Amino acid sequence: MVERLRSQGIVDEKVLSVMGAIPRHVFIEEALASRAYDDFSLPINYGQTISSPWIVARMSELLLANTDLDKILEIGTGCGYHTAVLSRLVREVYSLERIGPLLTNTRIRLHKMQINNIHLKHADGFHGFSEVAPFDAIIMTAVTAHVPSLLLEQLAVGGRMVFPKGSRKQHLCLIERDSKSFTETVLEEVNFVPMLSGVVRR
Repeated sequence: MVERLRSQGIVDEKVLSVMGAIPRHVFIEEALASRAYDDFSLPINYGQTISSPWIVARMSELLLANTDLDKILEIGTGCGYHTAVLSRLVREVYSLERIGPLLTNTRIRLHKMQINNIHLKHADGFHGFSEVAPFDAIIMTAVTAHVPSLLLEQLAVGGRMVFPKGSRKQHLCLIERDSKSFTETVLEEVNFVPMLSGVVRR
């Protein structure tokens, strides 16, 4: 998988090393484990998916931008695979998931893996995590037509946000914040599940 990612243009060796070290198959159902390292997304229940290895690597690489990050926010914990990858790349990961049962299973999985620099919260991702803002970087793992203003407010000056944007046609986007404004760059075409508001408790 790592060699394929490298051939697909992923150049950050730190990202590649972490992708090679974290067992992707433990984050999906046993029936799909044989497909865990193929380059496509897979279902993880509750209408959600685990992103393809390339998407995880590409978004992580864009987020890092060859810098050291102390505190980041992830919108959409999902099965926890990308969360686990990020935990090896930054000092602290704050991650929000709106689907309660999915988060419960993920919390157990990450605890078993003894990952201690992750802070999980059952919450609506549109609101962010203002109690511990600002964040050096924010990553969204579901598509939205418009970036929530509350999330932009929680991005530190000098910070980066990586997210899918669009409706029928989606693109990976990067927002960079400086002291005066936000600059958005549109990148590759992608395909993500939609970002929804509210929380699901059971």
